[in-house]
Amino acid sequence: MITYDWDLIERLLHEVQNSAGHSFTPRPYAEQHAADLAAKGEPVGDLDHLKTLACDYEKLLFDRGYIESRTGDAGGNGENFVLTARGSRLLSLIDSSIPGNDHPRQVLDEQEDALDETTFDQVSSHAQIA
Repeated sequence: MITYDWDLIERLLHEVQNSAGHSFTPRPYAEQHAADLAAKGEPVGDLDHLKTLACDYEKLLFDRGYIESRTGDAGGNGENFVLTARGSRLLSLIDSSIPGNDHPRQVLDEQEDALDETTFDQVSSHAQIA
């Protein structure tokens, strides 16, 4: 079973939303995520591992259709992204600013690979997950 750092993925997806006109850079986003964890008194762990994980997540999110290259007329520069419909659904499920986000994260964690395209599409289509 694959486990994901949903907080880090949430940060990356929010950064994708805000990446118009500038490059998407997962390593600094991982540093910001670590700083936020430290400010909350939560364990940060190995920062280099977190940076690598953020880069791995960027590739996974792109390869599996959660994000795609941003077009030039939408502020694209060849190094930034936009959320796809699947990515928007993922963000809406795991967004910590939305009350009750723990249940969708738990349901996702129960899957063999929650970000497998078929698995995610099937699980996210059930109204009771939200």
